[in-house]
Amino acid sequence: IFSCQRMKFAEIPQRLNPLLHPPDPIVINHFIESGAENKQTACYDIDVEVDDTLKNQMNSFLMSTASQQEIQGLDTKIHETVDTINQMKTNREFFLSFAKDPQMFIHRWIISQTRDLKLMTDVVGNPEEERRSEFYYQPWTHEAVSRYFFTKVNQKRAELEQALGIRNG
Repeated sequence: IFSCQRMKFAEIPQRLNPLLHPPDPIVINHFIESGAENKQTACYDIDVEVDDTLKNQMNSFLMSTASQQEIQGLDTKIHETVDTINQMKTNREFFLSFAKDPQMFIHRWIISQTRDLKLMTDVVGNPEEERRSEFYYQPWTHEAVSRYFFTKVNQKRAELEQALGIRNG
């Protein structure tokens, strides 16, 4: 009817108005006797009261759309209040946990923060493990040191060859 997939509820009266037609006229059949004795002219206005239900429905609808903004404002306020309540609940749980066992709370909090920091910075490895010396006495370290020195020697050799103008080809 409206040539669109979706529309706002408040747009319905605007889109519906052009489609509405006035009601059919009221027709009253009356026979007029014509004759020589009935030559009087008379005009009558007949008032016919008809309940305009459509007008009442449109008025109530428009009144409801006028209050739609108020309802939407109150709905937004409700959502903000619920979000505030949830945030306060989270804060309360946070501080209650700290009040019950401060040492364990701080320990768990530091672990959580470390995990979050790893995720944010894409750090590979375990900094706590890498800080201990026994971490570097594992078998893979000899291979890593050899590769590191090999790379450094090749870098220096390339710099020296470039400085002397020697091409390795």
